[in-house]
Amino acid sequence: MASKPADVTATGGGGVAVVRDNNNNAGGGEAEVYRSELTPLQKHVAFFDRNKDGIIYPSETYQGFRAIGAGVVLSAVGAVFINGGLGPKTIPENTKTGLKLPIYVKNIHKGKHGSDSGVYDANGRFVPEKFEEIFKKHAHTRPDALTDKELKELLQSNREPKDFKGWLGGFTEWKVLYYLCKDKDGFLHKDTVRAVYDGSLFAKMEQDKQPVTGFDLDASLLVVGPCSHKMATLGRLVRGRGDPFFSLTLSLSNLTA
Repeated sequence: MASKPADVTATGGGGVAVVRDNNNNAGGGEAEVYRSELTPLQKHVAFFDRNKDGIIYPSETYQGFRAIGAGVVLSAVGAVFINGGLGPKTIPENTKTGLKLPIYVKNIHKGKHGSDSGVYDANGRFVPEKFEEIFKKHAHTRPDALTDKELKELLQSNREPKDFKGWLGGFTEWKVLYYLCKDKDGFLHKDTVRAVYDGSLFAKMEQDKQPVTGFDLDASLLVVGPCSHKMATLGRLVRGRGDPFFSLTLSLSNLTA
């Protein structure tokens, strides 16, 4: 469901316009979280806060996926699973949300999973040393890129004992990124990964995307953007995996690995 359009009403003697969003932002203008410097993790998810009210509803997650070129199926499944998985962790105390599954941008750091690389700290801040460590330890072929084999090595090294949820989160996040953003030679470049962490990749994908048509499964899973050197499809990845559940977990792309 698309967000309702915003109302614009004039207030004050100076004729200053106040934007009041009909969905969430009754106070008008951007939410308080956007009035100060965002953490990199907040910037990462803020792309999906389409009306900038500080709360991401499933409809906005869906719109965000569509904006970067994801198809209907991936966008819909992603909205349900991402909001369902992250939302409850970010809801402020004593706040009743019913079944709306909101994600609060201010508290997104509370949604971090285990078995990650530590590039985001506990408060959602970027840790340059941890980012560089990824490539120092695992980029054996080229110093500025990862191969599929090197990515598997990274995931193995990040695993904490019996943290199955964290394993799944890290696996899906990195694999989706790799299959969408690897170049024609199979390299996932360092600057692409950096753009994920600083929140700039999604905006570029929205600018560069090409429209996806059709509603069959494969067409709706096709994602086209600045990373799609080989026009890779998630549909092909799902078929290769041969696991119905895997096709659902591909949508869990919070990318806090």
